[in-house]
Amino acid sequence: MSARDELKELAKGFRWGRRPLVPRSAEPYAEPHDDTGFPTDWARTKPAIAARRVILNAGMHQLVRAELSLRVYGLDQLADATGPLIFFSNHSSHLDATLIMTSLPERWQKKTAVGAARDYFFDVWWRQAYTALAFGAFPIDRGRGGAGAIDKARELVDDGWSIVVFPEGTRSPDGHMQRFRHGASRLAIELGVGVVPIAIVGAYQAMPKGRFWPKAGRPVVTMRYGAPLYPEEGESHQALSVRMQQAVMALFDEDRTSWFEATGRAERGETPSLAGPSGAVWRRTWEGSRPVQRRGRPKTWE
Repeated sequence: MSARDELKELAKGFRWGRRPLVPRSAEPYAEPHDDTGFPTDWARTKPAIAARRVILNAGMHQLVRAELSLRVYGLDQLADATGPLIFFSNHSSHLDATLIMTSLPERWQKKTAVGAARDYFFDVWWRQAYTALAFGAFPIDRGRGGAGAIDKARELVDDGWSIVVFPEGTRSPDGHMQRFRHGASRLAIELGVGVVPIAIVGAYQAMPKGRFWPKAGRPVVTMRYGAPLYPEEGESHQALSVRMQQAVMALFDEDRTSWFEATGRAERGETPSLAGPSGAVWRRTWEGSRPVQRRGRPKTWE
């Protein structure tokens, strides 16, 4: 299907500029209807890739730097890596995908696509078109187990594209990391590709769920890229998911202390959990909202 045909297909079935008629609370009781899906292959053509690089580098990157005190570490971990790769991180804010895509080096950025929630980012035509163009995105249907998204991700990786996924499935409601789902680990094992852990520290404090713009004062947000993990022979997808979650936890620990201390704790199996305290919702939210400390200039070895 040509890009022109896809754009025509894209316009079908939308209530232009408005959300679908059926309220989300009533969707389980709505009569089934034929769903032709949301074509996004046009967003990964050469003209769209060129447009996306302008959007990310001349637009979003400058905006992020203006609104946040952003610190990025660990990009050297990608220097010798070969693609495609699966990038994954904790997920606590709508900033997350933007932070990843604007911080990736050029050779990764131009051929990386983001998996985005279909019920939010692909609900009306203008948001669907912008999400697909700005992030090379493909929809993930969270209500159906993401089966269609797995097929699309497999197709993209086979075609040499890296992908960005959030194994928690949805943004954290209180800033603490949730249990990882197994779609990314299954795909990594099936295709034999590496997975790159990313810790995003402070995005919840900067723009938690319910906000549509970062808080004033250029809040501190830190990103730490870890070394790629590769499936081991005979490793189950559950075991790989655990390793992925522990890798993100270790990067958070490194941000709080130092690489040396965090590495030692990880080897001893003593990395602090990111699940947060047990108890009332207010206590978890309060703990997860603690402001990120503004430190001086980081040491070169951090």
